[in-house]
Amino acid sequence: MRLRTLISVVASLLFFLTPSLPAGEIQWPAKLGSWTAAAANGQNLADATGAEMIVPFMKESGLISAKRRTYLSGENSVGLTLYTFRDSSGAYQAYTFLQDAESPIKMSHVTIPQGNLVLDVWSESNLGPEELKVAADWVQSISDHVTSPPIATYLPDEGRRPRSERYAFGVKEFGAIGGGDPASYRAQADLTALRDQIGFNSGAESICARYKSGKDDATLLLIEYPTPQLAELHLKHMQRAILALKNGASVERKGSLLAIVLAPSSQEYAEKLRNAVNYETQVTWSEPSSTATDPPIMSTVVKIFIATGMFMVVTFVIGVAFGGVRIITKRLFPGKVFDRKEQIEVLQLGLSGKPIDPSDMY
Repeated sequence: MRLRTLISVVASLLFFLTPSLPAGEIQWPAKLGSWTAAAANGQNLADATGAEMIVPFMKESGLISAKRRTYLSGENSVGLTLYTFRDSSGAYQAYTFLQDAESPIKMSHVTIPQGNLVLDVWSESNLGPEELKVAADWVQSISDHVTSPPIATYLPDEGRRPRSERYAFGVKEFGAIGGGDPASYRAQADLTALRDQIGFNSGAESICARYKSGKDDATLLLIEYPTPQLAELHLKHMQRAILALKNGASVERKGSLLAIVLAPSSQEYAEKLRNAVNYETQVTWSEPSSTATDPPIMSTVVKIFIATGMFMVVTFVIGVAFGGVRIITKRLFPGKVFDRKEQIEVLQLGLSGKPIDPSDMY
């Protein structure tokens, strides 16, 4: 009993204390091509200058930690910031907002998402493709290897303005869109007006992007719900909110997805954008199935004859065996097994006028 009690106490302590144990320290690469690390390990971004504006926003996306490290090559320097999130959805949400970040100083900016991690690279001089590949491979090796949300692949590629994508799965993160032109500000106002009708509390996730093709331009908003029923429910609310915008916006449902085109230059271009969405619904049946068909009549007749013939053969063999055993037994043991009228007597009713003779049964 003492041993069992001790084991239970130790197991309980491990269960409650394990989540509070610090995670293993991330090992940064010592070099990125010709660039060499300047510090022994990553600096916590919470202690860095200007982090008070970045970290609170990242925490809304599920930020766990943020580390920064500087690499040097001669007199040039490059800063790498590694953000770790709870899951790939939070990481991709932060990535879409980080990729359009601007610096007051002319600097090169590259953002690399991998699973639950986002690597933000700032440098006064551009990193070469080899250095960026080394950085991307390193981030991939330490990530959770979970792909980005599928909704990110639904956006059409043709006409999409670079770095205008914005992914959001919550009300606080929804509404901002890349680009500093007046069309971007109008699109942001429209998104803000639709925010309360999306239904993020139902598990919805959204992504939007700016599109321009010649004189045509528009903003495409995609909202995906867990089920088609939820999409149909929110479609009705969304239609009323879109009518209030009075800017030619339109919405269409495809399965669990709502495709909304805001402020299109023409209805033809809006229809073109919706048709270009890379989304298809598929219905699958996991249980095995078979085709119910009647067999040919000749096959059925042949099987009946075969079964009848086999039954007749078995009956004949059993009858011959029974009679043969009886005859042989009577020949070898006369009056000892079957013909024992003195020892075995069969009851008869005597319904006829014939006298009862037990030997008649033998």
